[in-house]
Amino acid sequence: MIQFPIPLIGFAAFSGTGKTTLLRKIIPLLSDKGIAIGMVKHSHHNIDIDHPGKDSYELREAGTQQMVLASPMRTSLIIEHPEQQDSDLASALRLLQTDTLDLVLVEGFKHESFNKIELHRKAMNKPFLYPDDPDIIAIATEQDIVIKNANHLVRLDLNQPQEVANFIESQLNQT
Repeated sequence: MIQFPIPLIGFAAFSGTGKTTLLRKIIPLLSDKGIAIGMVKHSHHNIDIDHPGKDSYELREAGTQQMVLASPMRTSLIIEHPEQQDSDLASALRLLQTDTLDLVLVEGFKHESFNKIELHRKAMNKPFLYPDDPDIIAIATEQDIVIKNANHLVRLDLNQPQEVANFIESQLNQT
């Protein structure tokens, strides 16, 4: 289990299940309660937040291994990996400034060991993750299900973001 100084809750599901859609709905609900949220999102694709023609892009392309772009409204850190490597959650978490956060939400990294909410849609015809992942603490789905051999799991309504936000808040109150 990943050790982290503040609560960490992930969202695990197959691509297309609606992780980002749900997160876009629950983050404002939690933020409105004064919860400061950090976010880590895993991507299997090459990402580039910088663009040709911009000074920061040209400096990075010139050979910097790390680039911090700072403005009055936001700061971003770009780290170049000399060789292609898959990201791991612990490395991404170390980049967060936890002294200003109450909670970190994670999208993806479903194979890492930390508390997760599984999202499941019957229409996708994919298997449940919880039978093979002991770190799943709840299942958010739009269907009535019987959770077999896992009485500790909470069933949440995937179409009720407030219910998911309330569950997360209850997890925060237990720490």
